[in-house]
Order: sequence, then C-alpha cells, then structure tokens
Amino acid sequence: MIYNSLIKRLQKELILKDLKKKLVILSGPRQVGKKWLSNSISEQYSNSLYLNYDNTKDQITIKNQSWIDSTELIIFDEIHKMDNWKMYIKGVFDKKLPHQKILVTGSVRLDAFNQTGESLAGRFYRHRLFPFTWTELSNNNSDVSYHDLFERGGFPEPLLAEDNQAASRWRIQYVNGLIREDILDFERIHDLKKIKYLLLMLQDRVGSPISYESLARDLELHSATVKKYILILEALFIIFIVTPYSRSISRSILKEPKIYFYDTGLIESPGARFENIVGLNLLQKCQWSTDYSGIEKELHYLRTKDQKEVDFAIIENGKLKQIFECKVTDDTLSKNLKYFSEKYSIPGIQLINSEKNEYKVKNCEVRNAKKFFSDTN
Repeated sequence: MIYNSLIKRLQKELILKDLKKKLVILSGPRQVGKKWLSNSISEQYSNSLYLNYDNTKDQITIKNQSWIDSTELIIFDEIHKMDNWKMYIKGVFDKKLPHQKILVTGSVRLDAFNQTGESLAGRFYRHRLFPFTWTELSNNNSDVSYHDLFERGGFPEPLLAEDNQAASRWRIQYVNGLIREDILDFERIHDLKKIKYLLLMLQDRVGSPISYESLARDLELHSATVKKYILILEALFIIFIVTPYSRSISRSILKEPKIYFYDTGLIESPGARFENIVGLNLLQKCQWSTDYSGIEKELHYLRTKDQKEVDFAIIENGKLKQIFECKVTDDTLSKNLKYFSEKYSIPGIQLINSEKNEYKVKNCEVRNAKKFFSDTN
C-alpha cells in the first residue's frame, strides 16, 4: 500500500544513519509497513536488492550469496525462517564489501528464536516499527484524523481506508492471516481454534490482570499451554505484556500481567481501547528511548496488596520515574494516582480522551492524551 504522500515514518532517517555504521534489524507486526519503509530507504541507494526468504528464487540467491559487487544495500526479509540465520547474517556482514549496507526485517521478534549458532552482538542496531501513534502523527503534515486513529487503530491500511467498512474487512483478513499463517509458521500447533478463542478472550480482558489458570479452565487447556500460546502471540507482535513493577524481579514475574494489542482497532470497549492506545504510545516511547537515546526504560503497572492500582508506570534504569492513569472523559483526579505520586514522590499523569481543561494538583497533572503525546515526542 502506498502512503508515503500522506504520512511518513519517523525512523527512516535514523535507520539511514545507522546503516552507515552497522547492520540494522527492523522488526514489527505484520503489515505495519516494514516493506514500505525498506523500499523507501532503498530509494536512497543507486543499487539495492530486496530478498524475501519466502520466495523460492530469493532463497537461491540468499544461499549462494549471488548478488553483484556493486549492490549497495541488501535487504533480507523474513530471514529468521532460515536455519542458523544469525550465523548466516554474521558471515554476510563480516565479509561484505566496504560500501555495502545490510537491513534485516521480520514480523517476529528476531530474538525470539533461541537458536544455537553465532551471536550478532556488537554488529547491529535494533529498530522497532510500531503502528502509527499520536506521537508519530503529530510529526506529520497529513490529513489523517485522530478520530480515525482511535476508531481504526494505527496500522496503515485500515487507518487510511476509505471508510470504516473497508477497515473492518482488512481486520478480518488480518486476524485470519495471523492465525493460519504466522502462528502456524512460528510453531506447529494442532488446535488453531483454541488460539483464536484465546485471542477473543484477551480482547475482552484488555487492561485487566489476567490469570493463566482462569484462561486455561475456560479453554480446557493446561495453564502452561496457555502461557506458551501467549508468549507466541507476544513474539509475533500481536500482543504486548505489561507486568507489575516490583523491586524484586522474581515477585514481579509471579504477579498477574496485563495484556494489550498492537492493533488497537481489535478492542470494542472505548475505555479499554483508550487505555490500550495509551499503553502502545508509552511502550513506543520506552523502546525508542532505549534504542535511540541509550536510556533504558520499561513499561509496567503498579498494584498493592489492597488493590490500589495505576494503569502504567515508566521505569528508567531500574527506578520508578513516572506513573499514568487512563480515563476516557473523567477529569477528576484519580485517588490512586495521587496516592502513588505522594508515596514515591514521582510525577503522576492522568490522561483523558476529551477536550476538558487540563490542570495540575501538586505533582499530578490531568492532560489530554493526544496533546500530551504530541508535546512530549
């Protein structure tokens, strides 16, 4: 889908800069725009080559490394499906000619495969491509509306579709493709119906702590199987997992996580969808900070034993830095946000999806979400 005249990706210039130094690994959800971005990057080179491991002819070229010496940019797509792909890419990178650049793309977390073989440590820069967010749209001189972003999600095709019906048709095909192709390609699973049911159940539980045991009972599966399925969904960039923050890592792992979707258009409840959109924006900010600024940030949530909870917390270099509460229209300052802000002496932000007046009380602010992410990109 061509959308370069309507909307741009912020990471293009960063990737072009990093390609001059190391190989670049670009990962992200299926149909998020990796191929378009790769093609846009390739236009900056006089001689580039795109190789998709799913293509039989391209596989032969990959195996024989039969590209001509004048090739300036080599793009490897879905190369993670190749046995010992890390060793292969390491060999290509170490033996490449000085003028050649390497871009690796894929629709799974490329570190998800625990393969034996050579490590790429020290040889690559990581870039993670998200669906369009408030942050990215605020940097575009486009006619894309924030209403469409809220209703349709940030994936390029539904976001730029002619109407909501076209966006819905895309989403049905997208979900079916994820289940029948990507999940099955990732791991041979005998009961794909259970995966589909799990996806539907998770959509209804967005923003709520989940219990693997409860899901297992509903699906008539073992809890370990449910956890395995959820990890597969995470590795394929279908969902992302937010765990409760604790100074004890082991305690945090044991507590119930919350699950959100990269495709926020899958969520029917306006309140849950708004929280999911905020979570996606915050995750992007955390990962971009880690990848581009070298400041390690993680996204968690806070909850006490007496059920006091705030939706999100940003952890910077292991320390609690900022907390967030999501309210679609309620601009009354959250008691829990105020409690945690005072307890830990950290800024608290209550994000709302309305044009009500913004205000501040001590260390807490009530902000319009769209404006907040546009102002702090």
